[in-house]
Amino acid sequence: MRPAFRRWAASLAGATLAVAALAGISGCGTLGYYWQSTAGHVRLLHAAEPVDEVLQRPDLSTDLRARLVFSQKIRDYAIRRLHLPDNGSYRRYADLGRPHAVWNVVAAPELSLDLHTWCFLVVGCVGYRGYYDPAPARAEAEVMKAQGLETFVYGVPAYSTLGKVPQHGWLADPLLNTFVTRTSELELARLIIHELSHQLAFAEGDTVFNESYATAVERIGSRMWLAEEASPELRAKVERAEAAAEARRSDFRRLTMATRERLLALYRSPASEADKRAGKAEALAALKAEHAALKAAPDGPWHGYAGYDEWFASVNNAQLGVLGAYNAQVPDFERLFERVGRDWPAFYAEVRRLAALPKAQRDAELAR
Repeated sequence: MRPAFRRWAASLAGATLAVAALAGISGCGTLGYYWQSTAGHVRLLHAAEPVDEVLQRPDLSTDLRARLVFSQKIRDYAIRRLHLPDNGSYRRYADLGRPHAVWNVVAAPELSLDLHTWCFLVVGCVGYRGYYDPAPARAEAEVMKAQGLETFVYGVPAYSTLGKVPQHGWLADPLLNTFVTRTSELELARLIIHELSHQLAFAEGDTVFNESYATAVERIGSRMWLAEEASPELRAKVERAEAAAEARRSDFRRLTMATRERLLALYRSPASEADKRAGKAEALAALKAEHAALKAAPDGPWHGYAGYDEWFASVNNAQLGVLGAYNAQVPDFERLFERVGRDWPAFYAEVRRLAALPKAQRDAELAR
């Protein structure tokens, strides 16, 4: 079973590599990396066709046709109600013939949750490095391991150039089979909203800020769409399908974020390295035990659900570090949205103002 974590934790940004490659230079990396990035990005874009043309194919499957029509309704809603960009993003479709758009590598030290960063021209430094093929991603992970870092390689279904490439014509970010045909309606809506939000605000070198902001827009926007636009039949269908899944996601977030906080306190403490290693082993063992208990509980939403098994089996600092990137500041952004009167333009303006501040000041103001 495809781990459910991969949709939730990665939705979402993994194509920064394409922007850096198209820029042509960076503070780090190799010519080979930029070649695979450029070639992969161009192949992906050339595979895309306008959705209107795809919908005219007589042999198009009923399911794909419905999903593409649905995607355009979400795209229109995002412009009309969420004030997200009205451009060529997600107006074209490509079948890549593979399960993921890119594969990301993340890495963290043995006694820290701070992600290793890779730096690129235009987008700055980010806490992941992406590849269009899993083999070089795994090879990069081995290089990181040789440097004493813990690593995690995961497939990314969605694709975004974060608004750093003109979103018109064949350059615009396309819809992909990796998320159009492999997610529920609600997940598809979330993905499109999340990726579009990246185009409106970006804090250079601050993955936590950028991803928490986009996740907050995704959650608020998808709830609005469900309440305002979904038919009673679709709303009932989505709510039935999502009830257990959302309960599991909530449990997953609760468990992992609590473990993150426990480890952060441990790593920042004056304890010896030996004591930190022992405390880390105890915390991760407790996390795995809690997950096993949830699966075994007869009256909960898990009922033996195995979608997170692979994630928990290998859990390390890199995995917990990337979770923080997508969730750590989400409550702060949700409060900010309420504070500006649920006014989307005012919200985006405030996020852009924060993004321009030095990181310490930005974090302090956001948390205030």
